[in-house]
This record gives sequence, structure tokens and C-alpha cells, in this order.
Amino acid sequence: MLKVALITAGVLVCSNLFMTFAWYGHLKFLGSRPWYIAAVVSWGIALFEYMLQVPANRYGYSALNVVQLKVIQEAVALTVFAPFAVLVMNQPLKWDYLWSALCLIGAVYFAFR
Repeated sequence: MLKVALITAGVLVCSNLFMTFAWYGHLKFLGSRPWYIAAVVSWGIALFEYMLQVPANRYGYSALNVVQLKVIQEAVALTVFAPFAVLVMNQPLKWDYLWSALCLIGAVYFAFR
């Protein structure tokens, strides 16, 4: 189960890189364009996210239950989002983000115990 969880998480990290750019990258890179242009570009990026996310969840479901998959997804999403917010979107890093991360670790623990 650990091997499946790690491979699933690894592919979901790649998937979430695409999704984070699809959801939030347009705010920085397409801010002067109409929203519908940003939506079309985001949908194009999201296609690559789904090309990774669907196989990751199918593979993960071979040894994990759906709640475990969702908890992994949320933990990965925020793990990918935090550096994106700081490095790409120039958001300040706050102590509250550390406490939030610790809560996520707790969620992962309880989903897998």
C-alpha cells in the first residue's frame, strides 16, 4: 500500500502543478485579457492535469480507498500551491500556513491509520 500511495502522490504532484497554473496562473499572466480568454487557456492547461490525475486515482484506487485518495489529493494540492503562491504570485509566507500544513499532516494520519 505504501508504494501505491507514494506513486499516486508523485503523479498527483505533477497533476497539481498543471492545475495550480490553470486555476491561478491566469491571475498573473493573463490579468489584462478578458476572462473568457483566461478560461479557454485554463481549460487547455487543465486537460494535461486530467491526463495525469485520472490515471493516478485509478492506480491509487487499487490499494487505497476513496477517502484516502481525497486526503492525498488535498494535501498534495496545498503542498504544490504554497510554493506557487510564494514564488510565482509573490504572496508573503505566514506562520498560519505552517499551522495549516500541520493540520493536513493530521488529516493524512487519521485517513491512513
